[in-house]
Amino acid sequence: MEENDEQQRKIAGVVKWFDGGKGFGFLTDPEGGADILLHANVLRNFGQSSVAEGSQVTAIIQKTPRGMQALEVLEIRPPAAEPMPAIADLCSATPEEVALLPLLPARVKWFDKAKGFGFANVFADKADVFLHIEVLRHSGFSDLAVGEAIALRVVDGRRGLMAAQILSWERAVAEARLVQPGGGAALAKLRLVAGAV
Repeated sequence: MEENDEQQRKIAGVVKWFDGGKGFGFLTDPEGGADILLHANVLRNFGQSSVAEGSQVTAIIQKTPRGMQALEVLEIRPPAAEPMPAIADLCSATPEEVALLPLLPARVKWFDKAKGFGFANVFADKADVFLHIEVLRHSGFSDLAVGEAIALRVVDGRRGLMAAQILSWERAVAEARLVQPGGGAALAKLRLVAGAV
């Protein structure tokens, strides 16, 4: 076991593909080695059930008899792809304006990747929040599981409430600690609201 521990290293790889149905995917090795297995359980331990292709994943990896495998996900950064496509309800909001919106704790009601949309419920609120596949992808997800805990930045669109950004619960808690004014108070508020459900 100690020999394996010495082979652990930290990498920042890019998601080649991830299939939640199969329960795994692969990261590219930034040093040019073989692809790195990313198992769904390792991803779930980070707080996400999926990850978008092209996302950058910082992880601890280790050589196993079957090849390199991610042991722990430390950070996921959404793909640095093209700008957000025009979605009617989001057209007027800039990324900077979206970043200023409060994070609201929510749970996925349902999401159908094939249809390209789904809904979530903000804790302590009965109204549905629309989740669009492009917002999901630009937030670093490829799919969402029913009941998954997430955090949302929500806009009031022409057809009702719509997620402008989706974060894993763990990332939202970390962001509340570091980014928002009164990080400790923001974190306490997130916990208070989550505990009320």
